[in-house]
Amino acid sequence: MNKMHAVAIDGPAGAGKSTIAKAVSRELGYTYVDTGAMFRAMALYFIRNKIAPDDEDSIAKAVGNVGIEIRYDNGTQKIFLNGEDVTGLIRTEEVGNMASASSVYSEVRKKLLELQRKIADENNVVMDGRDIGTVVLPDADTKIFLTASAGVRAERRYKELLEKGVSCDLAEIEKDIRERDSRDSSRKNAPLKQADDAVLVDSSDMTVEEVIRKILSVVRSGSGENP
Repeated sequence: MNKMHAVAIDGPAGAGKSTIAKAVSRELGYTYVDTGAMFRAMALYFIRNKIAPDDEDSIAKAVGNVGIEIRYDNGTQKIFLNGEDVTGLIRTEEVGNMASASSVYSEVRKKLLELQRKIADENNVVMDGRDIGTVVLPDADTKIFLTASAGVRAERRYKELLEKGVSCDLAEIEKDIRERDSRDSSRKNAPLKQADDAVLVDSSDMTVEEVIRKILSVVRSGSGENP
């Protein structure tokens, strides 16, 4: 059996990882794996069961009751929580904050690590998250660390929410992003950091198309294809 090819894209909240990873996977014909969606689905379970984000014991006990499954519909990833399609329910700020807070716990990460690696063993993947290149797929063929300034990330999120008709405050969004950056980078288990062999891509002054072209160039140059 041929070895599968893996592209790991890590970076902080709001860096555009999902948007970029989806586009790159389409160009390469690879399977896109949004690991953040898995953590969000688990976070949704905790919220529904009124478990506080700092209640590690209750979260550790609840993990055993959580079933996360990924299915693909015409190449689009769908996330199922205990058999329920929650793809459209996990993109709220509340779920995102719970996912960031609960992902620090080893039992949560252990639960999802096996599933993530299994998908990569069976498919050519573009996988994005916080610790793909450092922990989940340390032997990934290509590693990218995608980032942007906190101000730029906040403004992008602000515009995105406004387009959806959601009332929001730019300053509050930036404050939230900075807090999540600090939490993700300082956690004991699999902190957010750039892998030693990852290529840094700062998208602060780049368009989406420029970022996609840059990452495709890195992937193809490393695989022997023409950039």
